[in-house]
Amino acid sequence: MFLINRRLSTIDGPCYTLHMQTVFIFGNPDLPMDALPIRIMPQLAAARPDLHFVVKDPNEDWDIPETLVVIDTVVGIDRVMLFDGLDAFTPFAHVSVHDFDAYTNLRFLKKLGKLTSVCIIGIPVGIGEDVAVSRVLELLSQERDEKEG
Repeated sequence: MFLINRRLSTIDGPCYTLHMQTVFIFGNPDLPMDALPIRIMPQLAAARPDLHFVVKDPNEDWDIPETLVVIDTVVGIDRVMLFDGLDAFTPFAHVSVHDFDAYTNLRFLKKLGKLTSVCIIGIPVGIGEDVAVSRVLELLSQERDEKEG
C-alpha cells in the first residue's frame, strides 16, 4: 500500500518504457482496505491473457524486470491512476509489515540501482471492483496502444 504525497503533483500519465509481460500485484488479503488488487486479479488475467499477473510479497526476493509494473492500493487518491516512479509517494504510519516493505523495498532497490523504472497503477481505497477492473484495463490498454504505435 502506498500513500500519495500531496506536496507533489500527482502523475497520471504513461510509463514510457513499458515492456509489460509480468504485472506484480501487491496487496494484503487480510486487510480489507488493501485486498482489492488481489481480488480483481482473476478478472484482469481473464481480460488480458497476454500479461502474466502475479501476486508478490514485498518481503520476497524477485527477479526485477527492466520496467516493473505494480498494481497496489494507494491511499489519498479518488480514482485509479498511473504513476511513473515513486516520487509521488511518501512514507506513512504503517498498518502492517507489508505496508512498510512495499514502499521501502522499492525505494531500496532503486537506490541500489537494481530498479530502473517502476510504474504503479494505484487503486484507491473504497472503490468498487467493477470500476477498478474497468479503469485498470483501460490503463493497460493505453500502454499497449502506445507500445504498438
